[in-house]
Amino acid sequence: MKVLADDNIEDIEAVDQAEISTAVRELPVKTQPAGHNSVLTHIVLPVIFLLVTLLGGFRFGGADNAFIFLKPELVCLVFGAVLLVLFLRSGMIAIDGWFSHDHSGLHNTANAFILLTLFTASVQLFNAVLPEQGLAFWVVGFCFFWTLWNDLFAEFDAVKLLRSLIALFGMAFVVKYLVLANLTAPAGDGWIQSIFQNPGKEAVTWLLDLPRYAKGTGYVQFFTVALYLLGLFLTPRTTDK
Repeated sequence: MKVLADDNIEDIEAVDQAEISTAVRELPVKTQPAGHNSVLTHIVLPVIFLLVTLLGGFRFGGADNAFIFLKPELVCLVFGAVLLVLFLRSGMIAIDGWFSHDHSGLHNTANAFILLTLFTASVQLFNAVLPEQGLAFWVVGFCFFWTLWNDLFAEFDAVKLLRSLIALFGMAFVVKYLVLANLTAPAGDGWIQSIFQNPGKEAVTWLLDLPRYAKGTGYVQFFTVALYLLGLFLTPRTTDK
């Protein structure tokens, strides 16, 4: 009987040690990411979206490389609002995980500021990839409208939405800064000289009413699009700790 009792004690001690070891191994997983996620969500994300908001309106003049800041058109605000609805509908952002009575007022305010920067960044990204005026503006704008309208009624998750946005903004960037930009004649000494040197480009530029920007504009906006997509990838579904 004594031997059996000793064996039972040893079994109980072995079980206790295994449970303690398991608990110790789980502690870092539960405690370390909280501070890391808080810094990423409440510091890094707003900085990224504010940079996109700032850079989305930047252009370089084609003649003298002067800095130009363009305000977004009204349709960009509409597209930005629809995009936020898509984020909520796809489950990419869980609204009850961002705002709750269990959170402090400061926490809810910080979350509201992040979503505000996400909205302004979305507006400015549409401003960056949409042609500024003319026939091209209406054609590309209609493509955005048709895609976003269909997405409102489509069944998809956050991953599919992110892939769709990468394809959408990537194609719009190619159309504006690679296709349409090459159709725009370079600024010369005068419009008469430009007509004689590049009659085809001048005709297309006049028909599409395309503004002329320096090549540096395309580099800046490529960085803007990439930065925005990185911010979407880092945006958490919920900020609950």
